[in-house]
Amino acid sequence: MKTLTRILVAAALAMPAVSFSAAAFVPPAPDIAGKAYYLVDFNSGQVLAARDPDSRVEPASLTKLMTAYLTFKAIKEKRLSLDQTLTVSQRGWKTEGSRMFLDPKVPAKVSDLIRGMIVQSGNDACVTLAEAIAGSEDVFAQVMTQQAQKLGMKNTQFRNATGLPHADHYTTVHDLAILSAALIRDFPEFYPIYSIKSFSYNNITQPNRNLLLYRDPNVDGMKTGYTDTAGYNMITSSHRDGRRVISVVVGTASPEARAVESSKLLNYGLQFFDTPKLYTGGKPVSDVPVYKGATKSVPVGFAQDVYATVVKGQAGQLKADMTTTQPLIAPIKAGQVVGKLVVSQDGKPVEERPVVALQAVEEGGFFSRLWDSIKLMLGWK
Repeated sequence: MKTLTRILVAAALAMPAVSFSAAAFVPPAPDIAGKAYYLVDFNSGQVLAARDPDSRVEPASLTKLMTAYLTFKAIKEKRLSLDQTLTVSQRGWKTEGSRMFLDPKVPAKVSDLIRGMIVQSGNDACVTLAEAIAGSEDVFAQVMTQQAQKLGMKNTQFRNATGLPHADHYTTVHDLAILSAALIRDFPEFYPIYSIKSFSYNNITQPNRNLLLYRDPNVDGMKTGYTDTAGYNMITSSHRDGRRVISVVVGTASPEARAVESSKLLNYGLQFFDTPKLYTGGKPVSDVPVYKGATKSVPVGFAQDVYATVVKGQAGQLKADMTTTQPLIAPIKAGQVVGKLVVSQDGKPVEERPVVALQAVEEGGFFSRLWDSIKLMLGWK
């Protein structure tokens, strides 16, 4: 690997240097009255606070985020449509717990079932969608677990689509944060449903149980859950000044407690940290020499936008080094990893991203390749 000039990165981090002051102070994370919690910056993926992040917990209705994820995926892949109508089965109709009060005699649109699942936390809606997508809830639960593994949820196992208690149905607050971020990232067109405050179906109106939707204008999701054994759980997302943070709080004592504790975490993350955008995905940040290619160089950059989270007031302290594979020999595919970016503060890495080729480079002609082979053999540049 060969290090490229740091000046290249400094231009991308063109922010005024800020001296350490009271503005840069960050207190410890607030005390949270719950079994476990997790706070993460959506853009950078950096963890801002956590307690027992990888301990097994009962998700209760937070499970429905995965049910929703697979539903949105099925719609995107045209295996399900919003206008399609489904009829609740006897199993779905008799499922205990919260429900949207589906009528076995009246088919419901998928669009209504999604709102019933998200806003009303309807278990009958979840089972109906699961059976439509996978044939049975049991098979759907297997698909849920497989999808969890694909997303990097290493300590999660699902046994149903609803979150009803089961000895082998478990997750962690870390894994729930991964799922929440993936849902927002992969299905932004559906995410606004999580901010709906009430939904009416079958002449019954039910409110969204996320109390922060009514109290904090920056909160726009996501999901609550409760069972006697899990306690009161909540995943919340808040968006302010171009930043988004996601909190996961489980095992609190009441609906009010989960709202209050979640609010503490969200405000902590938004008040004391910044997440500057360092690079725009798909935009070249440098040209790297290429040997034996149809062109002598290739533009490189990043597949997605690059962010880094720092204590508020310290963005100007960021430094970054980019390294690329040398010598870089054609052919090169667009999107091929050709290096690495490391963003650091006070010598400590805060963000790492792969550097990719933004264009393909085909092999050059015979004489061009021969000349480059000679140059490489002799160590010429």
